[in-house]
Amino acid sequence: MCKIVDGLRSVSVHRKRLLVFLPVILVGLVLLGIYHKHVWEYLRELTAAFQSLETAREYIASYGVLAPIVSAILMIFQSVIAPLPAFLITFANGLLFGVWWGAALSWSSAMLGAALCFFIARVLGRPVIVKLLSEAAVNTSDQFFQRYGKHAVLIARLVPVISFDVISYGAGLTGMRFLGFAIATGIGQLPATLLYSYLGDRVTGSIKALFWGFGIVIAVSIIIGIVKQTKE
Repeated sequence: MCKIVDGLRSVSVHRKRLLVFLPVILVGLVLLGIYHKHVWEYLRELTAAFQSLETAREYIASYGVLAPIVSAILMIFQSVIAPLPAFLITFANGLLFGVWWGAALSWSSAMLGAALCFFIARVLGRPVIVKLLSEAAVNTSDQFFQRYGKHAVLIARLVPVISFDVISYGAGLTGMRFLGFAIATGIGQLPATLLYSYLGDRVTGSIKALFWGFGIVIAVSIIIGIVKQTKE
């Protein structure tokens, strides 16, 4: 009897969550239906613009005074669903707005994107996130949280080979509080953001490989520290 009651409560909660997002989803579908040709053209243009650091910088700069807003929207957009390289946006911000303003813009917009992923998962629940990502991606996130617990978000943010967007969604599916998630996200992304912004207009060649190496070294150091702390 208790299981039935709990099941009914769960269904009720999911219905309420869907009702919250239903107007937004409907408006999105209507706009997509009306402007689908323009949407697909823009997405193709966006994908082409983010093939290199120079093209990304030129694309963001083309919006003039609105460039910071466009950059923030792109960072949030790539966090939620778009397959855009976030590191290129961060480099472009460093080039366009300077080290400190560029880092502040990249850091804050990435925080907003991560928070949005977290709350989408928290509100809509696992079935929707599985459809949005994949069963394998969500299972990988589950295993990551089971292995590293409260440190999972911090480690994921430091290791470039781990999709942090997946971890952001995964965190929303756990019992983790948003404050803890936000603190770990903010701390974890700060070193790379500052470094990307500083070296964005100074480094040529294999930029991506350089920073992946940097992130892996930092992450390994932290993981070793966590393991030692756990053993003690």
